[in-house]
Amino acid sequence: MVQGASRTVAQVVGVLLLAVAVTAFLSVAAVRHGFFDLQVYYGALNWWVHDGGEIYDYLRPLTQYGFTYPPFAALVMLPMAYLPWLAAIVVSVAATVVVTVVLFWWLIDPISRRAGWTRWFVLAVALCLAAAYEPMRETVNFGQVNMLLLFLVAVDLLRLLPRGNRWAGVGIGLATAIKLTPGIFIVYLLVTRRWRAAVTSMVTAAAATLVAAALFPDASREFWTEALWNTGRVGELAFVSNQSLRGVVARLDPVHPSTLAWLVLVLVLGTLALWAWRSHRAAAAGDEATGLALTGAVMCLVSPVTWVHHLVWLLPALILLVDNAMAASARTLRRSLLLAAAFVGYGLLTSRIVWSWEQDFTGLDGFLGSNTYVWISLALMAFLPVRRWPAPPGSGDEASAVPQLDEPDGRAPAGERNRVGGPLSVR
Repeated sequence: MVQGASRTVAQVVGVLLLAVAVTAFLSVAAVRHGFFDLQVYYGALNWWVHDGGEIYDYLRPLTQYGFTYPPFAALVMLPMAYLPWLAAIVVSVAATVVVTVVLFWWLIDPISRRAGWTRWFVLAVALCLAAAYEPMRETVNFGQVNMLLLFLVAVDLLRLLPRGNRWAGVGIGLATAIKLTPGIFIVYLLVTRRWRAAVTSMVTAAAATLVAAALFPDASREFWTEALWNTGRVGELAFVSNQSLRGVVARLDPVHPSTLAWLVLVLVLGTLALWAWRSHRAAAAGDEATGLALTGAVMCLVSPVTWVHHLVWLLPALILLVDNAMAASARTLRRSLLLAAAFVGYGLLTSRIVWSWEQDFTGLDGFLGSNTYVWISLALMAFLPVRRWPAPPGSGDEASAVPQLDEPDGRAPAGERNRVGGPLSVR
């Protein structure tokens, strides 16, 4: 009893010290963007609702930035036009925090249970580390919607689809109607032959889009015929914050970025093919979390514009590196390599390292350094392990089941047992 209480006190103190350290780090490293993107949403909605202007005609004063999301996103955000500015900030931050806590619980709690760790403590540590993660702090400081979209997709892939729920696909459809890039998860459902969920997602996205078109016909016409194709509204492709393959190509020739070279990287050199193959393996193994992680990584790679704050989509992959490491035998090279990969990936994605080449990304060092986050996305997409789960989908045992690691030698680690379930085995 006394030992348990002492452990709890030590964990509380540890979390508090980590929170103080993260706060100190953020006070130095975090860039204050003044909720810039939220200001764009807020200004556009007020211009549209209260001033009688068209939402896609609005530009934030002294900038080229306007509302770039589909009309359904404007419908979802419409209540913002009736809130004071400070209340809009509170809602934005609170929503991001809530969905992050829930998503992290889904991804991290199974690791804690299998490893016998104190579950609240591990979650608290993970949330502190997430607060320091550059894409997360950029999402909060810009007032972006990235975590909300990731959460909608995760509801489908982590909760509904493994249980065969007939509503699986609705979250992906809504995310796609809000912002087009999550539509790659519809492709994921098609590639992995989940036809019902794929149809549900497409019907949901189409229905949401049609509802917005019926309510706001002029805005919908302007978006689909003009605003969607105006790439100047989103910013400069060669800007170092664009950590996609298109950004890599643009930084090679900022004046005339080659669309053909980008398409070659995406299509001819097999980025999408590798993703499709690995995603199919993950789905066949019942590893929906890895399917989510792989698709989030490839979305960041193939999107024309992937700003640093969009890289919150890499969080599931980083967490799964730790998950795979803890499922491997103790004191093995595999565990060490996976933990090292998670540590290095997280460290680089927290460090703002790409900004060292913000003004000059020429030369070999510029090519390698300014695209650091792209290389991490590629590595995660290509090498994140796929697990095979012994618990059947919908059985309720997924959280405590032990993943069978996809080892090349097919040998089970001698004597290794999980602290919650049965023996740890490999294919």
